[in-house]
Amino acid sequence: MADRPVSLVSLIPAVFLPALIFETGMGALAPVLALSGRALGASIGGAGLVLALVGVGQILGDVPAGALAARLGDRKAMLVAAGVAAVTLSCCALATELWQLALAVTATGATNAVFVLARQSYLTEVVPTGLRARALSTLGGMSRIGAFVGPFVGAVILTGRPVRDIYWLALVCTAVTAVVLLVVPDVADESVARRTGKNPVPVRTVVRDHRRVFLTLGFAVLLVGSVRATRQTVLPLWADHLGQSASATSVIFGIAGLVDTMTFYPSGRIMDRYGRLWIAVPSMLVLGLTMASLPLTHGLVSITVVAMLMGFGNGIGSGILMTLGADVAPPATRSQFLGVWRLCADSGSAGGPLVVSAAAALGSLAAGIIVMGGMGVVAAAALLRWVPRYSAFATTGTRRRKAAPVADHADDETSYSP
Repeated sequence: MADRPVSLVSLIPAVFLPALIFETGMGALAPVLALSGRALGASIGGAGLVLALVGVGQILGDVPAGALAARLGDRKAMLVAAGVAAVTLSCCALATELWQLALAVTATGATNAVFVLARQSYLTEVVPTGLRARALSTLGGMSRIGAFVGPFVGAVILTGRPVRDIYWLALVCTAVTAVVLLVVPDVADESVARRTGKNPVPVRTVVRDHRRVFLTLGFAVLLVGSVRATRQTVLPLWADHLGQSASATSVIFGIAGLVDTMTFYPSGRIMDRYGRLWIAVPSMLVLGLTMASLPLTHGLVSITVVAMLMGFGNGIGSGILMTLGADVAPPATRSQFLGVWRLCADSGSAGGPLVVSAAAALGSLAAGIIVMGGMGVVAAAALLRWVPRYSAFATTGTRRRKAAPVADHADDETSYSP
């Protein structure tokens, strides 16, 4: 732990600022990736695949990101990722064939995995447990703010310019992020460095030693990831089904995104004070039930209200997966463990929208939406079942029970059972 006190304010220059800058660049990319594919001659389906490849790259990069952070340390891993991202974003901008763009976008998604995991691992290391949820929910909030602000910044840049210029904007954001990482010292750089080594534990060993956690709580994480990602798919699809214009759909999405970005800090405060389940379960219930009610909407007002409630359900869950991962990650192999943990979440994020797409292809978009809404309820039940088993911070009661034998099990959070 650092010699000086760690607070949210002290984390702004070294953690939250670079995260916000980087996520703004990535947020600017999201709305125009499909258009970039169309500009290279892709079909509508092919353009959609280009957008999906960011998530594919992130899935492919999750486990290697954990291994890289374990070997190099969090800061060096991010600097390496920034260098690779500079190359991949340049390749995106200069691509003349669709396959070139597809490969570059996939690689860019992998670099994003390194950034996210490295900051999560670092905060888990240096932040006191009483501040952990607020720190990680704020980190998640930076991602939400970047995703919300990025498209507006991109819209300004692209006025009268070709679509490919958005990649140069993302490259500038990545470069600025790297400069901040180089110039601003971390809060506890030396203590984190001591966690790294030349011969880190292999990822397969970590998976073997903690397979019960991944098969139980990891499954719950997968469900949470699938429901949260599906929200971004069902809103535009249902709005289009109701005949809403593209501009109206964008406004609905933007309003929901604004609600999403406004709730990250209160949720972290509640998790730190009362326990993780006080946010995790309500978040999934609200998101799942409101998503299931989306097919009942028939106009602009009703779909906007439901979208706002979905944004609230998703927003109060900001940082919950990162916080749970931090709670159960073993200190000696934290980076490798979190890499697999993020793989569970990102796999769900990729799979959830596919369920809705498959249902729509079979002629029942409403059925697919309702199924994924039901998955939100299942995810809430799974969290309620397994979080108290593995996390001492599930509720105030589990925290007190864990504190009793602290002398014998100071670092053994993953073996906790009420």
